[in-house]
Amino acid sequence: MTEHSFVHGVSDTPLIFKTIGKLLDEAAASYADKQAIVVRHQGVRLSYSELNNLVNCVAGNLLSKGIEPEDRVGIWSPNNLQWVVTQFATAKIGAILVNINPAYRISELEYVLNKVSCKALVLAEQFKSSDYVSMLMSLAPELGDCDAGDLRAEQIPALRTVICLGDEEQPGMYRFTQFEQAASASSLQKVQSIAALLQPDDPINIQFTSGTTGFPKGATLSHFNILNNGYFVTETMQFTDQDRLCIPVPLYHCFGMVMGVLGCVSHGATMVFPDEAFDPKSVLETIQAEQCTALYGVPTMFIAVLAHPDFNRYDLSSLRTGIMAGAPCPAETMARVMGEMNMTDVTIAYGMTETSPVSFQTSVDDPVDKRVSTVGRVHPHVQVKIVDDDGRVVPVGTRGELCTRGYSVMLGYWDDDERTREAIDPAGWLHTGDLAVIDQLGYCDIVGRVKDMIIRGGENIYPREVEEYLLRHPKIMDVSVFGIPDDKYGEQVIAWVQVKEGEALNEAAVKSFCDGQIAHYKIPAKVEFVDEFPLTVTGKIQKFVMRDQMIARES
Repeated sequence: MTEHSFVHGVSDTPLIFKTIGKLLDEAAASYADKQAIVVRHQGVRLSYSELNNLVNCVAGNLLSKGIEPEDRVGIWSPNNLQWVVTQFATAKIGAILVNINPAYRISELEYVLNKVSCKALVLAEQFKSSDYVSMLMSLAPELGDCDAGDLRAEQIPALRTVICLGDEEQPGMYRFTQFEQAASASSLQKVQSIAALLQPDDPINIQFTSGTTGFPKGATLSHFNILNNGYFVTETMQFTDQDRLCIPVPLYHCFGMVMGVLGCVSHGATMVFPDEAFDPKSVLETIQAEQCTALYGVPTMFIAVLAHPDFNRYDLSSLRTGIMAGAPCPAETMARVMGEMNMTDVTIAYGMTETSPVSFQTSVDDPVDKRVSTVGRVHPHVQVKIVDDDGRVVPVGTRGELCTRGYSVMLGYWDDDERTREAIDPAGWLHTGDLAVIDQLGYCDIVGRVKDMIIRGGENIYPREVEEYLLRHPKIMDVSVFGIPDDKYGEQVIAWVQVKEGEALNEAAVKSFCDGQIAHYKIPAKVEFVDEFPLTVTGKIQKFVMRDQMIARES
């Protein structure tokens, strides 16, 4: 009988059945004086004891202002200390943290606040070109004439309390610094009383998917989901309390708040935030100054760091491990990270928000060829199968859709039973929409998205395959391949190319590089040369934006 594409992460290490608040309490007891968090752009350094005390104050003050268990508390901000404090403070009182993409604009903000009936919102004053206060005021002009904590806005009726991270007084809003003050003894006692009643299976976090098609969906995650995933991600990297993790990825995403924050706290390691958002220079400076042992990033971030003109001036010898994830990882980039950044134990991880997020990860002792060409093997306590279009498990080595089941699968999409049923079948399998192949040893290769597949003249083309080939070109720094409609073939292959600094390339040269090396129907019909790709805040390439631009140009 042919071996089927099914893998199960067997482990002697049990799942952790505790709440996130309990996790921080235990870390503060075990690592009291050890540095828990460094936020370089704010000049902040706190020990685990100091962080926990601050979290308890904020938690108590939230309760005193009417925030209760199961209330939804939104946070709309780039990376900073207050984001991490809010994450733990809401968890301690059983309030559900709602991560709001810092790139969202007014209509998106209105949608998410109303979708989950946010009672409170923590927001930064501004970030890059976004004036958060002005955008919120345009949605809720009633802020100009109400007491803090008593908002009654027509367009966002559930929102009562707005907390601003800035130092200036804002109409109708509290300042976050007010919540950092010492909480009353009765409030702190109430925090402890609530903590005793919270359950690990309670929902504690809502993360909105990118919404590349239709409205964003609110993936609802429990303490149990994300605490365990953060632990096993860093356990796979062999983290100890001596590790110092550089976190330039955004906190609003699982990469930052789960794999970063919870991963560190579960091992007593130090979280190091180089800046409010990714900047290659601040990453390099932070690794050197803080002696970071690990670094997280999506491939575009690592590519930018490697391409920085001063890259060779920085001492990265403290680095040991880290994760490259969030998008397909080019083998050449992975090899350079291992060789030029001293990250010999770097790992690749694969997952999605709906799975808390990681399902597969390479280990530090995997063979190099597996570490640069696959996303590793299945995570502990997670099941995965690869299925065909009819839902049948395919033989090992056969391409199909990746489905996952286990502790990491979300509770569901908030207030959206229909889309939850579309994602999670009656047997508990979450259908990822990703195309994958699992080999005889259990290593997984992600080969594309079901919906990203290009069908040209009846031939199935997987963009990842074409991208991997084009990245072999010595003058190409990065590439993104996608399809656009075509009257003759149904779809045509398009490539957007970033050329390495100081190099020159034209469309004819790219096509010539492909000629005779890959099938003719895979060769891009058009090659666009760009300085940058449209990216999400997490650094994921937005192919739908490129596709729309090309379609508009052709029409």
